[in-house]
Amino acid sequence: MSSATKLNLANVLEDSAFAFPDKTAIIYADKRYTYKQVNAVVNQVANGLKQSGIGKGDRVALSCLNLPYFPMAYYGILKTGATVVPLNVLLKRHEIKYHLEDSEAKAYICFIGTPDLPMAQEGYAAFKETPGCEKFWVITPPGVDNPFPDVQSFDDLMKDQSYAFNSVYTEPMDTAVILYTSGTTGRPKGAELTHNNIYYNAQASGVLFRQTPDDVHLVTLPLFHSFGQTTQMNAGFMGGCTLVIIPKFDPSAVLSGFQEHNVTIFAGVPTMYWALLNFPDADKFDLAKISSTLRLGVSGGSAMPVEVMKGFEEKYNVEILEGYGLSETSPVACFSRMGMKKVPGSIGIPLPSVEMIIADENDNPLPPGEIGEVLIRGPNIMKGYYKKPEANAEALRNHWFHSGDMGKIDENGYFYIVDRLKDMIIRGGYNVYPREVEELMMRNEKISLVAVVGMPDDKYGEEVVAYVVLKEGQTATEEEIVTWSKANMADYKYPRKVIFKDQLPMNATGKILKRVLREEK
Repeated sequence: MSSATKLNLANVLEDSAFAFPDKTAIIYADKRYTYKQVNAVVNQVANGLKQSGIGKGDRVALSCLNLPYFPMAYYGILKTGATVVPLNVLLKRHEIKYHLEDSEAKAYICFIGTPDLPMAQEGYAAFKETPGCEKFWVITPPGVDNPFPDVQSFDDLMKDQSYAFNSVYTEPMDTAVILYTSGTTGRPKGAELTHNNIYYNAQASGVLFRQTPDDVHLVTLPLFHSFGQTTQMNAGFMGGCTLVIIPKFDPSAVLSGFQEHNVTIFAGVPTMYWALLNFPDADKFDLAKISSTLRLGVSGGSAMPVEVMKGFEEKYNVEILEGYGLSETSPVACFSRMGMKKVPGSIGIPLPSVEMIIADENDNPLPPGEIGEVLIRGPNIMKGYYKKPEANAEALRNHWFHSGDMGKIDENGYFYIVDRLKDMIIRGGYNVYPREVEELMMRNEKISLVAVVGMPDDKYGEEVVAYVVLKEGQTATEEEIVTWSKANMADYKYPRKVIFKDQLPMNATGKILKRVLREEK
């Protein structure tokens, strides 16, 4: 695209509001909002922000659960030419303060939260400790009072504002969103994603999913995260689809949504598919009806165990496409394709216009079968980490984005993620890839879920440890699982220690927190 080309990511909503004004854009609980209604509210938000001094180049933080308020605030911020800084809803005040300061946010929109998750209480405390953040608005549902007498509500921001707004001119390479990485190594970094980065990725996702305006997405992936935000919210609105929004993943709520709203596309992380597959009350729902409308499952965020994928596809008679990406890649970089040969365990091939290689430590491409780091380049790659020149020099070198993931490619050009570089275990000089061990252990008929980590060991440097969740009704001893593992994998790979758990620690997006497991004594 030319640098003179106008592109504002909010166009994905505006174009569908023009083409499908009376079509249902959002279903939330018993409420329905048409594209015309959503765009009108977004325009009110944009007018309110503009009147409050928010404009092109400013950064506005947003903390919100999966609610209709999220896209309304998100696109309202974008229409003013400002940058959205979505924050993880689980952050505490000192963490929020860091994000507000690091992103140099000028304003902050925060949902009130729930009794168990007092978001606004934490957010407002952080705001008061951040002098550079000038404005704070609290989102309160109908019938809920604003708990802060000295700040405006989201309704106050929109009050008496016009339903019309002309989006501010932004260029493709202007920053649309700053997405913070999870911060598993060091403090979180803000990936600057341009209007073009996300627009391209949403468009490519729609093509991959063979999306049409008749599609109905069920959205339970957190919208503050790149996966749900781009592949469902932005892609769905771009395609004129209907989005069924569920605030928090719950198997019963998801299956109810499938059944009641004729959902056609579901996207989730592997642990969500695992939970749906093993949900004991699934048979209470009309699985035949669900299977007749659900046409596509999309998985990302981490590698899906092959056994979970096979089981879910058989139970719900649906095809699952597995893909790969990171916040820094907007997020999708590589995906399996409908109509192409499906290879279990593979993440497919790169998106059109995206290049990927498996490289050695000098960034030289490795031949098929050899394991190396996944390097990526293309229109989906971030501008860089916000005001982090040293991190950018490390991650964006030799014209490639260095993912930190270990992978391989086969003779047919299909890619595979072996593991995170930082998760690799070196036991007695041998490289052990936890994902490979996990896949093998999932073949044990008693194991429902497993996470493998490395623990310090005086003799071998690191030792392989498996945290195991057994299937309902099953029992096993540590010795039994270790013996089975030894019989099914190479001597240097099998876990010498097995720890049984009722559940594994997960973050807000459903990823297993191996860092927490490593920290256990």
